[in-house]
Amino acid sequence: MLEMVINARAADLGHGLMVRRVLPFAKRRSIGPFVFLDHAGPVPLPAEYSRAADVRSHPHIGLSTVSYLLSGQITHRDSLGTLQVIRPGEVNWMTAGRGISHSERFTYPDSYADGGLELMQLWVALPEADEETEPAFTHYPAHELPVLERSGVWMRLVAGSAYGETSPVRTHSPLFYLHTEWQAGASLALPGGYREQAGYVAKGEIEHAGEVYRPGQLLVFGDDTKATLTARTNATLMLFGGDPLGERHLFWNFVSSRPERIEQAKADWQAGRFKLPPDDRDEFIPLPG
Repeated sequence: MLEMVINARAADLGHGLMVRRVLPFAKRRSIGPFVFLDHAGPVPLPAEYSRAADVRSHPHIGLSTVSYLLSGQITHRDSLGTLQVIRPGEVNWMTAGRGISHSERFTYPDSYADGGLELMQLWVALPEADEETEPAFTHYPAHELPVLERSGVWMRLVAGSAYGETSPVRTHSPLFYLHTEWQAGASLALPGGYREQAGYVAKGEIEHAGEVYRPGQLLVFGDDTKATLTARTNATLMLFGGDPLGERHLFWNFVSSRPERIEQAKADWQAGRFKLPPDDRDEFIPLPG
């Protein structure tokens, strides 16, 4: 059953780098363990703005960030010493745990290839037992991720388990995350098996129960394997969901089951107690406010 539809809100991260912010939403803070969703682009920035659009070093706790590109290129650096370029179809899975900092840099013209930079950025909250785990980063090339096809729907299983397949991406709780490409007229039921599921329309038009949904809309479902979506046009959808973990507090880039832990992280960043990426430590984003 369709529980609600969330319409993305536009936000400018600076110098024309536009995002559609979907989660968190006032009436829906999470989908399973997923607590944040931004859809950036596609944006073809000119050379003079490319460097200015960089996301300078900033901290995280209590979550895993999931970076997945539909087009373009990003260079990731973090406080573990990682330097990793991510390209479309690959996965950067960064587990912050007790604390990590990282930056995302854009190099002209590669970052804006194939029609512009287009990034899906999701955050996955960690179970309470793992919130203070050691930080970690893993990159998964596209060829390591399962690819499925069902009646006109192509799917890459980014993480978790769905439709009888399991991704090699290491997760901390039951979930699924799929990049799907639909031919016009194709229909597919949601994978089911999880208490909460959602489909985000990135491109094209999708129909459900006689209503048509367009880019920037998130369809939120419960555990209903009979819920079927149909593509009115060629379309791109990001399907994801899982089992909820309980209440999470969010401030800026910090996620925790305990509000006092958020306050500690704020104080630690202000006091310079977070380690910065060793080759990207000259610039960082101050604590908001």
